[in-house]
Amino acid sequence: MYDEQGEKQFHSVIIVTDRTVLDDQLQDTIYQFEHADGVVGRINNKEGDGSKSEKLAAALENAQPIIIVTIQTFPFVLRAIENSTCLKERNYAVIADEAHSSQSGSTARQLKEVLMTDEMDDDTVLSSEDILDASIAARKGSGNLNYYAFTATPKAKTLELFGRLPNPELPASKTNLPQAYHVYSMRQAIEEGFILDVLKNYTNYQVAYQLAQKIESADDEVDSKRAKVKLNQWVRLHEYNITQKVKVIIEHYKTHVMGLLGGQAKAMVVTSSRKEAVRYKLAFDKYIAESTAGAGKKNGSNIQAMVAFSGEVEFTEDDPDCGAWLDQKFTEKNMNPNLKKRDMRKAFDSDDYQVMLVANKFQTGFDQPKLCAMYVDKKLGGVECVQTLSRLNRTYPGKAETGTFVLDFFNEPDEILAAFQPYYQTAELADVSNPDLVFELFEKLKTGRIFQWREVEQFCEAFFVKNKSGAAISNICRPAVERWQSQYSSAVEEFLKAKDMFERTKKTGDAVLMANAESSLKECLKEKSRLEIFKKDLGSFTRFYEFMSQIVDYDDKELEKLSLYARFLRPLLREKVTEQDDVDLDNVVMSHYRLSKIRQQDIQLKEDAAEYQLEPSNDVGSATAKDKKEEYLSQILARLNELFITDELTDKDLINYAFTVRDKLTENDAVMTQIANNTSEQAMLGDFPQAIDDAVMDSNDAQQAMMMQYLSNPELAKGFARVVFDMLKG
Repeated sequence: MYDEQGEKQFHSVIIVTDRTVLDDQLQDTIYQFEHADGVVGRINNKEGDGSKSEKLAAALENAQPIIIVTIQTFPFVLRAIENSTCLKERNYAVIADEAHSSQSGSTARQLKEVLMTDEMDDDTVLSSEDILDASIAARKGSGNLNYYAFTATPKAKTLELFGRLPNPELPASKTNLPQAYHVYSMRQAIEEGFILDVLKNYTNYQVAYQLAQKIESADDEVDSKRAKVKLNQWVRLHEYNITQKVKVIIEHYKTHVMGLLGGQAKAMVVTSSRKEAVRYKLAFDKYIAESTAGAGKKNGSNIQAMVAFSGEVEFTEDDPDCGAWLDQKFTEKNMNPNLKKRDMRKAFDSDDYQVMLVANKFQTGFDQPKLCAMYVDKKLGGVECVQTLSRLNRTYPGKAETGTFVLDFFNEPDEILAAFQPYYQTAELADVSNPDLVFELFEKLKTGRIFQWREVEQFCEAFFVKNKSGAAISNICRPAVERWQSQYSSAVEEFLKAKDMFERTKKTGDAVLMANAESSLKECLKEKSRLEIFKKDLGSFTRFYEFMSQIVDYDDKELEKLSLYARFLRPLLREKVTEQDDVDLDNVVMSHYRLSKIRQQDIQLKEDAAEYQLEPSNDVGSATAKDKKEEYLSQILARLNELFITDELTDKDLINYAFTVRDKLTENDAVMTQIANNTSEQAMLGDFPQAIDDAVMDSNDAQQAMMMQYLSNPELAKGFARVVFDMLKG
């Protein structure tokens, strides 16, 4: 495009993405439109000589019309073109495909610093103050930069940063909310046939298991939260758990997916971790080998799975059933021997592979139109849920007629619906972020008694020195780190002493002593929480300032300095984990397990729902610290088993029955009022016990077995009542 004087509107169009996989796909797509040599520049390490930063510098200086690059490249650009003077009169269009937070933080600011008009001479010596001034100026935006952002799942930050104000003369406010320039909704795209509805043919499964201790006397006191996390991880990596899911996946693929699209249909398995992805690959290969031994390809021996994950995976003694793999290192290369140096996307598109097992990598931003089925074994919520399941929505000849399949081992249908609904029609801002929160958090951090302002000044001076030493930078942060660690260690020690004293005074029954001990315990907890919150606030300040400073002209060097200092200090504040905090799982065994199909359904998105309101980030700096709750390992195991199973796994599942009873109790206004307005202990003393007994007694004929277990087993009844109560309270 040219202006009235015949000058180019934009000398270069820069397409920015935050994912390498998506970057490759964008390059391929744009090459389909433009084949002329020299028009499109790929900034990667795959073609020719030179680094990414050198290629980008050359592309900008030569005014290459289209430049495609990942946003991770831009922090390395400044040094390569810092002496260039040919960019100052040029204009640029920056297209952000998938407008995520990576385009609204420090990396985006560095991009602006590269492209903004530079009036300085080549020989100018920059002080730290000069660079801070340039950083602040870069945040204000530049007249030679125009941003165009695309996303199917806008966050509040995305709309605030890229949205257009109805009245550009006024600042953003609740009456002048930033809006998307154009909306092409999911609903419209589905109706017009550009994408498929991936929520049809959705089937959820439920895992039921029971854990036990080999030796009951080995009952150690552990941190409740850490124990539950480790126990859940232990179950998820358990060979039997993964083997049962792999069986369901392969048999479903063979029966419902394998023959679609003329035999070209693909499937994806989404796992929660790299270790799970490796275990899935091992179990997948083993099942295929065993089930098709001597049977020929007609029974599915031609089903081959590739596994995608980054880096290396090693197992430890804490991982279940991993003795044979303790000394092995698993990588994409040694787990996918048939790749033969091919790009994974291209290999998956061939007839060599039918199933891709993923751990984050390829879960989002991956374009494979032949994907017809997804098997989910990971907690999905919000934007991640939409982006993950939407891997299935690409059209392909014959795919609309057969549809897609989702088998979910982890999430509930209502959760999936809640994630998709906001983006089905139009998502709008409910309000804008409060810019004054930056100053409030700034003052809160300064008065936190961890760093001194002269240390912040010293840090910024050193940071902007050329060829700076990482060790020198860290040394400037050391006093603050030592203060925090010293204060935190003392706070934890005093807290444990106060807790022990409180437990001992409880046994005496002396009300005065108990009150004094409780007061001391609260004070110790307050100090411990203060230090934990300080650590959280460092990160909150950095993220919020980097976001808001692109919208609001703060023009404040002190904010800029603290943002820089806090970004480096935050990762250095680490708690010392003592050995007694660890959770020993050697004594745990899985005694029962069941994987049950709950329901196959079409999840219906609401067409008459009101436009979804996105809430801004106005709770920044409101972090709270929670005390570790200590429980006995056996109590934690019992709690998990109460939540997920019945005594006899062939009977109706306890959790489904709990929902039935819960629904009956929600109709009891007196009970619900008591739960809402009292502590748990008080509410349990009210009408709840009688109400749950009545609800159980009202069980229908199909639930008689569950009712008899409840009435004949006081311990089960007590645990069941607690589960239902927590469901109501939540």
